[in-house]
Amino acid sequence: MTLRTPTLHPGCLQPGLRWAGNGQNLSAGPLGSAHRLARRLIRPLLLALLLVGGVLPAMASPGLCVGPVCGDEFSRSAQYHWQLRLRVNDQQGHRERVVVDCRSGTLSPQQGLVDRGYARAVARRACRLAGEKNG
Repeated sequence: MTLRTPTLHPGCLQPGLRWAGNGQNLSAGPLGSAHRLARRLIRPLLLALLLVGGVLPAMASPGLCVGPVCGDEFSRSAQYHWQLRLRVNDQQGHRERVVVDCRSGTLSPQQGLVDRGYARAVARRACRLAGEKNG
């Protein structure tokens, strides 16, 4: 009976050599020192980018939606604090600028391309979030 030396895992033999198949053949492959360096640097760089940059916001997210109508670009009137200006749009691509009186819940203009029921619901929610009372 002859003593056999245990076979080593290919990664333990020499860096830059890779496993070539079922046998115990080793061949020099494209895994050189530059590749190992790049693999070691990618994870820390990605982690640092996430920590420094934070989570990126979604670019297509709407402001405030009720049903098929969404509102964004909210601003308070400079003259009357109970008025909010906002842009409403629907899924069909209609867009309008409206002014809502948060005291009475009315929209101006009263008619337009965007469905007024949903537009009033968006306006009421915006008034509630802005801290204005609804009538």
